[in-house]
Amino acid sequence: MLRKTIVEEQGQRCIGQDYRYFFYITNDRTMTPEQVVYEANGRCNQENLHAQLKGGVRALRAPLNTFNANWAYMVIVALAWSLKAWFALTIPVEPSSQIQHEADRERVLRMEFRSFVQRFILVPAQIIRTGRRLIYRLLAWRPELPIFFRFLDAL
Repeated sequence: MLRKTIVEEQGQRCIGQDYRYFFYITNDRTMTPEQVVYEANGRCNQENLHAQLKGGVRALRAPLNTFNANWAYMVIVALAWSLKAWFALTIPVEPSSQIQHEADRERVLRMEFRSFVQRFILVPAQIIRTGRRLIYRLLAWRPELPIFFRFLDAL
């Protein structure tokens, strides 16, 4: 169990003090309590995952009228979220720019789903077939395009 003290202030005046308790359950009896908290905090940003599935991609919403249709909707949306995570984890890290590339990867991994769609999926493009070639022209510039091109090079 972990107790955090929350101090409510207005300006320099203390309004009140509250406590928030966090419980960690494990079956690993070899770890110390500090190691349990550290490992739980380092596990894939689970709070963000639940918040995004609930509000960002609305996977936990039931928009249809049958159980099977709602189940299929939830699976499709969860797969979309997993593809976003796969995209982020597939971005290569080059040794010459390791710090910047790892920061880019972490930023995309923690990015909200709507932001991810706006920055990487909804990029206007023109597709041209000439001779035996297929040419893709991106018609808008985004700051994230270098990340996108590194991802394409990795494929």
